[in-house]
Amino acid sequence: MTGDTAPALRADARRNVDALLRAATDVFTESGVDAPMRTIAAKAGVGVGTVYRHFPQRSDLIKAIIRRVVAAQVDAASALAEKHEPGEALALWMLRLVDLVATKRGLGPALHSGDLAYKALPDFVLGQLTPALRGLLDDAAKSGAIRDNVDVSDLLNAGLRLATPASDGDTAQARRMMALLIDGLSYRSSVPPVNKRASRVKAAGGGKITSKH
Repeated sequence: MTGDTAPALRADARRNVDALLRAATDVFTESGVDAPMRTIAAKAGVGVGTVYRHFPQRSDLIKAIIRRVVAAQVDAASALAEKHEPGEALALWMLRLVDLVATKRGLGPALHSGDLAYKALPDFVLGQLTPALRGLLDDAAKSGAIRDNVDVSDLLNAGLRLATPASDGDTAQARRMMALLIDGLSYRSSVPPVNKRASRVKAAGGGKITSKH
């Protein structure tokens, strides 16, 4: 193998992986996560052996789909920041979360199966998205587009929860609710930030907290 042919093979392998991930996302959405691998291979235009060469286990393919959409969401942060004002960049990134969550449509039975193969995914998703959102949030706050007391973890978790209907196919509702969240960021509340520990005490009836913090 010459130095000229190796890069071509690597590029070809990348194209195969991209085609497989796109095809798998579509097939899982249409037919469920247990759809035959040969169906995915046919839609991607490759042999079934190519599927197993890149993704020996079905869980490998599912995790790769999630990582792919998360990476796209992370990359979008810098791209949006370059093209838009800080407040608008933040709003557009939050709306993109709906598309990310929509990818879970069809993957739910696997992701919530209790399979240890997916155990690290939630921490991976939050670990990747939090720094991307923090940069946009800080820029928007400094520009005066939003208030400056928004916690990045609270905002990310709220966004992901509001986008949940998209995982069942209702992206329109998810976008409407996300728009309400984004709109609320621009209002300066006169209510002081909630003390999370104090609120847990109050919810427990004013008694001592005996559970782990």
